[in-house]
Amino acid sequence: MINLAIVEDEDSYADQLTEFVNRYQQESGNHFKITRFRDGDEITNGYKSQFDIILMDIEMKLVDGMTAAEEIRKLDQNVVIMFITNMTSYAIRGYQVDALDYVLKPVSYFAFSQKLDRALGRVKKEDSNIISIEMSSGVKKLDIDNIFYIESQGHNLNFYTGAGEFTIRAKLSDFEQQLAPYHFFRSNKGYLVNLKYVDGVEKGSCIIAGKQLLISRARKNDFMTALTDYMAGI
Repeated sequence: MINLAIVEDEDSYADQLTEFVNRYQQESGNHFKITRFRDGDEITNGYKSQFDIILMDIEMKLVDGMTAAEEIRKLDQNVVIMFITNMTSYAIRGYQVDALDYVLKPVSYFAFSQKLDRALGRVKKEDSNIISIEMSSGVKKLDIDNIFYIESQGHNLNFYTGAGEFTIRAKLSDFEQQLAPYHFFRSNKGYLVNLKYVDGVEKGSCIIAGKQLLISRARKNDFMTALTDYMAGI
């Protein structure tokens, strides 16, 4: 099921896009859940990274599509955004929020279906490597491949990633099994590390992003075996 949002203040265009998505669904065999919003503020208010694709009109009365996309990108780096516009000049600005593409009004089904093909290609490529974490500000999607390590501190977990640091209330065991297929290994009771980013091992610690993370004596042999196997498989 593909969760798709249509953000369009004009009913006629929203109806047309819905019709096109339904037609595409019948032809392609993909299944969509469609949610309609009438302005940028409707989708950004309480946004929880729940969509795979967003079809976003740019010119709307209260909050324009570009501003809405900027707010969405603060929480969700992975949702595929496609702008709907009648002005090609807006397309250039779309790259600032990593928009995949833009659809020019009036919208033809052929052009729309081609662009939706491309959007689905990105969704399916990314879905297998994404986890969602519950933050106080809402749900955030993280690229698993971009996580350096996870640190347990009391009742909190700190995620250290290439996109910054994120803190949630959870236990390390909640993610240990989920991330094991992606070459994550528990170096001690406080760290779950991505073996991809281990730059070396010295003085009883592994080095990741310039940080020394302790390897417990009980886990040292298993950790070194896992690291050796990972490096041999690269």
